[in-house]
Amino acid sequence: MSSSRSAQTMPPKHSRTRTTVGFLVLGLLVIVVAATAWVGIRGLQAKDALEAAVPLAEKITDQVVSGDGEAAARTAALLAAYTNTARSRTSDPVWRTYELLPFLGSNLVAVRQIAAVVDDVALSAVTPLAALAGNLDLTDFKPVDGAIALQPLLDAQPAVAAADAALARAVTNVKAIETNDVLDVVRGAVTRLQTVTGETSATLDGMNRAVTLLPAMLGATEPRDYILLFQNPAELRSTGGIPGALALLHTDNGSIELTQQASSTSFPQYPAPVLPLGDEIRSIYGDITGQFIQNVSMAPDFAQTGELAREMWRLEFGLEANGVLSIDPVALSYLLKATGPITLPTGDQLNADNAVQLLLSDVYARYDDPKQQDIFFAAAAGAVFNAVKSGNADPTKLIAALARAADENRVLVWNADEAEQTILNDTTLAGARPVSDDKTNRFGLYLNDGTGSKMDLYLDVQTAIGQQTCREDRRPQYAFEVTLTNTAPADAATSLPAYITGGGAFGVAPGNIKTMIAGYGTPEVQNLGLTRDGVEVPYHPAADAGYPVSSIGIELAPGESTVLRFNWLGAEPFTGQLELRSTPLIVLNDTASLEFTC
Repeated sequence: MSSSRSAQTMPPKHSRTRTTVGFLVLGLLVIVVAATAWVGIRGLQAKDALEAAVPLAEKITDQVVSGDGEAAARTAALLAAYTNTARSRTSDPVWRTYELLPFLGSNLVAVRQIAAVVDDVALSAVTPLAALAGNLDLTDFKPVDGAIALQPLLDAQPAVAAADAALARAVTNVKAIETNDVLDVVRGAVTRLQTVTGETSATLDGMNRAVTLLPAMLGATEPRDYILLFQNPAELRSTGGIPGALALLHTDNGSIELTQQASSTSFPQYPAPVLPLGDEIRSIYGDITGQFIQNVSMAPDFAQTGELAREMWRLEFGLEANGVLSIDPVALSYLLKATGPITLPTGDQLNADNAVQLLLSDVYARYDDPKQQDIFFAAAAGAVFNAVKSGNADPTKLIAALARAADENRVLVWNADEAEQTILNDTTLAGARPVSDDKTNRFGLYLNDGTGSKMDLYLDVQTAIGQQTCREDRRPQYAFEVTLTNTAPADAATSLPAYITGGGAFGVAPGNIKTMIAGYGTPEVQNLGLTRDGVEVPYHPAADAGYPVSSIGIELAPGESTVLRFNWLGAEPFTGQLELRSTPLIVLNDTASLEFTC
């Protein structure tokens, strides 16, 4: 009977199976809920940590700028702790398992990668730079007794190099984050991170190049000599203007001396180019590029300008310089914001507000003799140099002035040493033809004076660029326009001095402005020619170092204006940005967006 009762009380086999399955399902459900909660909680923790890190990054910037290195180091440590929290919360096995889920997984992958990039930047870039700020002060770079201390620059090299590498790595890693199947909030975070890392990487790249190159150029290992060109945009050349005044800078273990000054009249017309130019340059700009010191900057390639100027200096003075630098009066006006007003030997007070007017206009009204003008330019340049060298300039304002001038292509550098010049490649300081990338197509517009005078004081230049896609193969059509206007007074022929108008010496009527314009496409585009005021006109098609070029000469009477449009056909579909690099004019106008139809 007992066995019979036992049989009656035991549940059926299929009932026991259902119970077991139920417990398994319940257990799995609990695990899934717990894991989901785990991922959710850790995701919120990572979000909170990253949000807490954002103001710290801004705080570090302020602390570094103010010179509070100890505070910057403490803030950097706290920042690293937050970013490490975000990274650890998004990289455990449970999180990685959930990355395999449809839709949700792609978001989790992107969040994990964002946290990893931010943590790497905090640890490998922000932390060493904050530590550097604790041992470095901008006043360390103020000249003392005419010399800049080089040791701080040398000490900064490892930390800056590490930070530069970290940001370059971050840019690559952020670009690799897949955002096609993620939520808008995640996609937006990736986009913001791309912008921040890209901009910061560019800054650190420039800083790394500077701390690497400056000690060598300042004579850390051996004395150096550099030719300094003062380009005058009142008479335009592709990279700025004619080199009317020149100087020789001698550097030795951080000291900088202006050892010699010269002017364009110090150099003869050479019977042939002093160095081979190549058929392309000769076709567009002529042999005169290598025959006159005033023309060495006609082509938009400062490396060639440097080589030609260096050779001409060698021929006249017997010294082979280590490189060539260039600056213009507008850049000098920026430097005067850091130095304050300067009194010249003539009694004139030179300041940030009057420098351009005094150096590019008033001097011509005051002196008819070009030699006297050159003496005035040399005295002004020497006075600004001495003011910077004295160490009295505000270092923060001085760096800002140089950065602005460099960004506007008003400061250019060429080193004869190829290894040192490589450091400058792809920077605005190199003064090279525009280089495009996968996000931006960069075109070029370069102006050379054909009047033989200083009438470019009255040349107004407005630019616009755009693209349109109308073809079935999606190849885009590009166009950029330049509107040139002669703003000289109607009676310029008689009211302006002959040295300004040229007096008709080069076949241009006094008061008129003649300009040689060269439009550069990107290397892969097809040249579709150009129009003037909407009508196709003859032009000179050419090539320069693989760039298609359209060039034309234009002469404008006072008050006259004209519009040139350069047209190009792209090789393949493109949806990125467009930029127009151009000659640095006295007044820079923003390039507008050009709307046109096919």
